[in-house]
Amino acid sequence: MNIILASTSTLFGEQYLAYLKSEIIELFKGVDEIIFIPFARPGGISHYDYTKKAAEFFATININVKGLHEFEDKSLAIANAKGFFTGGGNTFLLVKTLHEFGLMDILKENIEKGKPYLGCSAGSNIGGINVKTTNDMPIVYPPSFDCMALVPFNINPHYLDPIPEIKHNGETRETRIQEFLTQNDIKVVGLREGNWIRRIGDQITVEGTQLTRIFENGKAPYEIEPGSDL
Repeated sequence: MNIILASTSTLFGEQYLAYLKSEIIELFKGVDEIIFIPFARPGGISHYDYTKKAAEFFATININVKGLHEFEDKSLAIANAKGFFTGGGNTFLLVKTLHEFGLMDILKENIEKGKPYLGCSAGSNIGGINVKTTNDMPIVYPPSFDCMALVPFNINPHYLDPIPEIKHNGETRETRIQEFLTQNDIKVVGLREGNWIRRIGDQITVEGTQLTRIFENGKAPYEIEPGSDL
């Protein structure tokens, strides 16, 4: 496989996908056209406008972008595609739409054949085993929580550490993940902003500028350096 699963598309104060540009060029080397999957679209942004945003970035590296929503036969479009990008938004909406169109398994099969895949935020969540460690509200009810399992763990994009000076009485991100582990024996990767997961063939590493926090059943949470194997 040849994939990037990033915590976010946009770092604070930077342009869309700017921090990943060199990685994206390498990921899609030799590819001149990709399919953008806009189904997690944020509120108020149409599929068309969301795809246009992605297309504007990819035009700077000479890659054409077509939105999957434009195709009547979406399964055929995936089969014929040279690569894929799934953006952020609401993960439950994304998962629901992919399952209802019957596309989750088809997308997985094509990526496993070696077609490059970029996911950001919700698009990274679906690279994990299931949707159960997303931060998003379940605004819709997917027919299944299962995702593509492109990596053998779950992901928590936008992972945040507790901020002691903020008088917050609710559960921290770490607490929520620990709750998940009481019911599921699945490793969770807490992916801080500026970090991404890179899979090339069978090798899976975490990259970026920050430490990455790992959660496993029966272990205290621990940190790993950029470049570490997952």
